[in-house]
Amino acid sequence: MNPTKAARATALTIAGSDSGGGAGIQADLKTFHAFGVFGTSAVTAVTAQNTLGVQAVQALDPSIVRGQIESVRADLPPGAAKTGMLAHEDIVRAVVAGLHGFEAPLVVDPVMVATSGDRLLDPAAVAAIVEELLPLAALVTPNLPEAEILAGRTVSTAADMSAAALAILARGAGAVLVKGGHLDGEEVVDLFRDGDRERVWRTPRIRTTETHGTGCTLSAAITAGLASGLALEPAIERGLAFTHAAIAAAPGLGSGRGPLDHWADPGAGSRD
Repeated sequence: MNPTKAARATALTIAGSDSGGGAGIQADLKTFHAFGVFGTSAVTAVTAQNTLGVQAVQALDPSIVRGQIESVRADLPPGAAKTGMLAHEDIVRAVVAGLHGFEAPLVVDPVMVATSGDRLLDPAAVAAIVEELLPLAALVTPNLPEAEILAGRTVSTAADMSAAALAILARGAGAVLVKGGHLDGEEVVDLFRDGDRERVWRTPRIRTTETHGTGCTLSAAITAGLASGLALEPAIERGLAFTHAAIAAAPGLGSGRGPLDHWADPGAGSRD
């Protein structure tokens, strides 16, 4: 390291590649960059994907997934890391092994259910996430279908979100942000819970189909905040504001569910 240069915060994304550029490691790295954080990556799978859907998926060998994580950690130690699409059980376990001894904050975005409602992980992979990855997480960020899987209960109201968050905490996560975008209503309700307190953010709903990569972008924005030294709640608040701004400014690309605008103002106003 050149001692004359100021250190820059570094973050790691462990996720799949989206050839369309709207989600996965592409969205994560764009988001890190928007916050002035140097992004590194460990690719878990390669997808043939665009705004219309996923046409093909090729998971990487678990040993190369673990190797990428260990290589980054050895030379470019991240101030925070996040996980996204982990493809199958063996990759989950490779990620857990690669993160052994990792002391910086880990954000787990449990990519389990597609927008269509299709399950993306088999039961063995889900079990590995619950039993081995969640206990490493400073924060887990499920949407409602994912919260149902992790909590083992139906989540269809704000009260259900609170109960699910407590159930997920009991599985070992340090904190939970249950994303309420799937609930009906003119506001989007996002519920945070840690071992001490609960907090809810409410945002006016943007009626749009330009939402591809929303979960990736939010978890990456939170990770960037943690890598830069923010505490968890301020990192979440800034991440929610950035994601809302990125949806509002979506560029209208593609013929399906378009990507967000990762040039949105990362300092967009906070909200309660």
